[in-house]
Amino acid sequence: MFKVLLLDLDGVLRLWDPDHTGAVETAHGLPAGTLSMAAFAPHRLMPALTGAVDDQVWRDSVAEAIAAEHGDAAHAAVHDWMVPTGTVDPEVLAIVRQARSQLRVVVFTNATSRLEDDIARLGLTDEVDGVTSSADIGLTKPDPDVFSRIALQNRLMFSEIAFVDRSSENVATAEILGIRSHRYTDAAGLRTFVDGLLTS
Repeated sequence: MFKVLLLDLDGVLRLWDPDHTGAVETAHGLPAGTLSMAAFAPHRLMPALTGAVDDQVWRDSVAEAIAAEHGDAAHAAVHDWMVPTGTVDPEVLAIVRQARSQLRVVVFTNATSRLEDDIARLGLTDEVDGVTSSADIGLTKPDPDVFSRIALQNRLMFSEIAFVDRSSENVATAEILGIRSHRYTDAAGLRTFVDGLLTS
């Protein structure tokens, strides 16, 4: 019997404006790709995703790295880039509400210490039963130990957990551990998966 649905956030329950990054770079005179290249450089991003540094420290380091090449406008650019929190996909939210009729739904995602604030700003605090980020655990998906820690924290067996994620690698790791999993591509597929959980 399934007790918990672990649900990825970005690209599943939360959507981002695909034009936002380019618009910010253009507004601040930065070459295309500058923000993502600086922010997602592994040596800079991984400490934030594993909780070694908090979100503000990561943001500051991104701004400083860009400023070293492009000047002080970098600080305003990084601020403007990171202000939005995205939007909630209403179709997926409806499925989450359906799932919660029988299961606990926990947002489970690789994220910085900003995640709880984002959930609140998105209006999702009361729409899910919990929020767990890689920064809380100290490890990122797809490390198998991430799933072990989640199971131990919730006193669950892997067979009692269902998992939804956009990443095929993350899903493959969960499936190897015996966790019923679904790689998210669209709301229709998620609804079918959740219907199966609720009737199994």
